[in-house]
Amino acid sequence: MKIIDMHSHFLPESWENLEQRFGTTGWPWMRHTEPGKAMLMRGSEDFRPVYEACWNPAIRLEEMDRHGIDIQVMSATPILFAYDRPAQQAAECAKIFNDAALEICAHDNQRLKALCQVPLQDVDLACAEVTRAMDSGHIGVQIGNHVGAKNLDDEGLVTFLQHCASVDAAVLVHPWDMMAQERMPKYMLPWLVSMPAETQLSILSLILSGAFERLPESLRICFAHGGGSFPYLLGRIDNAWQHRDIVREDCPQKPSSYVNRFYVDSAVFDPDALELLVKVMGEDNILLGSDYPFPLGEQQIGKLVREQPVLSEAAKHKILSSNTIDFFNLAK
Repeated sequence: MKIIDMHSHFLPESWENLEQRFGTTGWPWMRHTEPGKAMLMRGSEDFRPVYEACWNPAIRLEEMDRHGIDIQVMSATPILFAYDRPAQQAAECAKIFNDAALEICAHDNQRLKALCQVPLQDVDLACAEVTRAMDSGHIGVQIGNHVGAKNLDDEGLVTFLQHCASVDAAVLVHPWDMMAQERMPKYMLPWLVSMPAETQLSILSLILSGAFERLPESLRICFAHGGGSFPYLLGRIDNAWQHRDIVREDCPQKPSSYVNRFYVDSAVFDPDALELLVKVMGEDNILLGSDYPFPLGEQQIGKLVREQPVLSEAAKHKILSSNTIDFFNLAK
């Protein structure tokens, strides 16, 4: 059985000075602090300490071997999205980082796969880039869960998702630009509170708006971090749909009936949470995801699933391998 980690991140070791290229400040860059370590910067501010597994494929493969991971799917760190920049600049950034991802994967194309990023603030440019990237060797696309005030039910974003289905690009939705950060200045609270809420918001945006009625069933879409708050609050959502017409006005079916339309990853870090996740989503709709190589990721990749006592061996096989093979069409 191949073990596949479908949620991991990369950063190039360095890239072009984007402040100089575009003439504006606040762009991300890498400040290398010592051999094998760096600080990801946003303009003049420290954003996150990182280490060479982000950019060094030899280290990544060595650590994959240590964890028993056969294949890893990489996607950009969301700070690279540039959704708040002019669309053409975001399109240029997408090409820079998408091409860099393929350069890392070229070290071992059988074990390292990549998802592209797109300038999601411009639907035409986003569709063009996902098409280019899929033709270049990416196996799907990672998008943020919103663009400014636009959630995933925005007509332009629905059009983009329809295009992804048409070019056979699987979609990973990753939370970013978290809500209410001004109220959460300490303790990584945006990552601990807002990230799960952002993911739930993106799922409910598709369900309650009726967007899933307009999206083809061939669309393969996965939400990071176990679907955020969604699986654990689904009873509340169904209850609201049943008893308040303003909740169900655009949603023809009970919200829980849509769980077969999307996937989530397994990054929930607790066996009881994983057990509930399987009960809610079903063993066919969960993919192994670690959030490697960041501190909030699973530190022993796959251990939670491998050691889950209530899962059958067949269910473990699906989550660790076969679901992801089907999701990304890796068997073709």
